[in-house]
Amino acid sequence: MLHGKRILLIVAGGIAAYKCLELVRRLRERGAAVRCILTRAGAEFVTPLSLSALTGDKVYGELFSLTDEAEMGHIQLSRDADLLVVAPATADILARMAHGLCDDLATTALLATDKPVLAAPAMNVRMWEHPATRDNLALLHARGLRTVGPNEGEMACNERGYGRMAEPAEILAAIEESLAGELPEGAERPLAGRRALVTSGPTREAIDPVRYLSNHSSGKQGHAIAAALAALGAETTLVSGPVALPDPPGLKVVRVESAEEMLAACQAALPADVAVCAAAVADWRVAGVAGQKMKKDGGGPPQLALSENPDILASLARPGNLRPRLVVGFAAETERVVEQAVAKRARKGCDWILANDVSASTGTFGGDRNTIHLIAGPPADEGSAPDPQVESWPPLSKTEVARRLAGRVAAFFAGEAA
Repeated sequence: MLHGKRILLIVAGGIAAYKCLELVRRLRERGAAVRCILTRAGAEFVTPLSLSALTGDKVYGELFSLTDEAEMGHIQLSRDADLLVVAPATADILARMAHGLCDDLATTALLATDKPVLAAPAMNVRMWEHPATRDNLALLHARGLRTVGPNEGEMACNERGYGRMAEPAEILAAIEESLAGELPEGAERPLAGRRALVTSGPTREAIDPVRYLSNHSSGKQGHAIAAALAALGAETTLVSGPVALPDPPGLKVVRVESAEEMLAACQAALPADVAVCAAAVADWRVAGVAGQKMKKDGGGPPQLALSENPDILASLARPGNLRPRLVVGFAAETERVVEQAVAKRARKGCDWILANDVSASTGTFGGDRNTIHLIAGPPADEGSAPDPQVESWPPLSKTEVARRLAGRVAAFFAGEAA
């Protein structure tokens, strides 16, 4: 897929810069031509010689290099590539990109390019969560920047959280997706004119003003699905529980906390042609939320009375004038994955269900990969249960799962229109 493609890799200053050596190697294995811009800070972590040996090309770094400007001016350098990749994308370079600063070769090339840009953020978790970084990313996403990661885990600064740069294999997949997904100006988007609704992330059900019931969902799969549907032209609304992810560009995002808020937001987003319920909605909520923080009084733990939450998937799949033509659910299971999902599809009344194993050993919750079983076929009638159609996908990145599902959705509506 990458044979003959030209990548301009901008290596900024962060400890994760060492991963770029592996990324270059993998890109070259797949036939891509790679040129590198190495910032002064980046050169503190990797050497120009290492990058040059792996790319087979010279490494650029100085904006006012007479030789470089004569041989390959920064304007031409920025436009000669099919894709620009910034890795690691530090908080500093993201801020300079957001505000159009161009005080070195890297930011000048980024400002001068007319090609798509992919960034792999990498920074301390506090920097990632800072409002300035969030605002800068929101601005860049609105301008079309694509991002991959960051991941959650241990960092070089001995803290843990989101901020680790995506692994080379993940960045490679995002590069392939970016190049494969580029549609020429005026090209037909197969879901143009369709409306999509996607739910994502966990819900939080309050116990008192400081505590809540929730789960480990990161929202990565739901956000990727919303982005994939929007990329195919769908007018997409993403209803998201609390997540530490940037908003995907080009769609409407509604943020909620509880299951009841999520249901109300979904109902407000109707009518829609397709609904994909990827959120991990809490099954129960506390029947009586305490108005003040509950204190230990020596009498043992409090007895929490629970009430059942509304069933968002079943509500959207219920027959009626506002039922989306295609309703897709997720079945996150820890045992008998396909069997449980088949039963859930019949119980909820949805058209398709995507089953996945979320047991601790899989790393699906919070991770970047997923193994999906797509269950479709005719719905179960009263008193009968036709054999479902089960299609098992290989382990894929969540981005690739989203692309596959969006393609299936487009094919579904194309088949109806035929």
